[in-house]
Amino acid sequence: MNSRERFRETMRYGVPDRVPCFEEGIRGEVLAAWRRQGLKRDSDLRQMFPYDRLEEIEPDLEPLPRFRHWPTSRPSLDSLRKHLDPADARRLPGNWHRKVRAWKDRDHVLMLRVHRGLFLSMGVGGWRRFDEVASLLMEDPGFCLDVMRIQGRLAAEMAERVLRDVEIDAALFVEPIADNHGPLISPKMYQELVMVSYEPIFEVLHHHGVEIIIFLSFANPRLLLPVVLEGGFNCLWAYETDIREMDYRDLRREFGRDLRLIGGIDLDALRHDKETIRREMEEKVPALLADGGYIPLVDGRVREDIPFENYVYYRRLLDRLTSGRAHVETEA
Repeated sequence: MNSRERFRETMRYGVPDRVPCFEEGIRGEVLAAWRRQGLKRDSDLRQMFPYDRLEEIEPDLEPLPRFRHWPTSRPSLDSLRKHLDPADARRLPGNWHRKVRAWKDRDHVLMLRVHRGLFLSMGVGGWRRFDEVASLLMEDPGFCLDVMRIQGRLAAEMAERVLRDVEIDAALFVEPIADNHGPLISPKMYQELVMVSYEPIFEVLHHHGVEIIIFLSFANPRLLLPVVLEGGFNCLWAYETDIREMDYRDLRREFGRDLRLIGGIDLDALRHDKETIRREMEEKVPALLADGGYIPLVDGRVREDIPFENYVYYRRLLDRLTSGRAHVETEA
């Protein structure tokens, strides 16, 4: 199987030759740290530890031109609509038609980022705007709904423009909505202000036959998951989680096959020792693989504080777990 076939078979609870192996990409500062720990300068990690290629299409959903001051009242909504014009040619990635031709015969996974979530769509880029938006959510939720509906229409029209030209393997909503204590808004508010604004996007995705719709979030959004599933999402990709609250084994028991899963391996385990890594992976990965609809992956980007030998151990053990050889010697 190629990477695309492997991903689709896994997400359909089929029988792939193996589950996909994704990698967030190793940054230069991480490689520099690892070279000081013994990684040879001419080593190619892609050859040492192959992974399935994943590419994303990311239309520009920001206001064009950018706002100096985001709208805070209804009279400014007309300005927001003008700044969120979906017909603006700058919104599609460069060399669009050339990329479309290349994607038609691809054998790798292609996802579309369709939305940036509540807080980014409301212009939150720092604490000052966050405080402003938090006040608006409490004092004028109707205004916030208007903003999210405008953003939702932009996202739906951009998804339509992309999907007229390209067949994708999954749609990706990025939703930074929680800290480790839980969501920053209630499930009821999330349903009424956010999920409602996503409805036009889901209509477009369903019209074009997009099967996998991913809720990509951070920390601990667990209380929102029933609303998320009811609204049409069918896959969770959780980053930098509260691993106790977002244990994928618990989520699978609670939501069953309605919720496909990507990630779930605690990145912090790689900061400790091999026994911690082994325990984290062997206690979680085999059971989730047996259920299907699961792609194992650490829940964050590898940083320079991860020792190289621990990364090697993680990748070798992951390869063995996903190939059904979980109980062979796992020393790096």
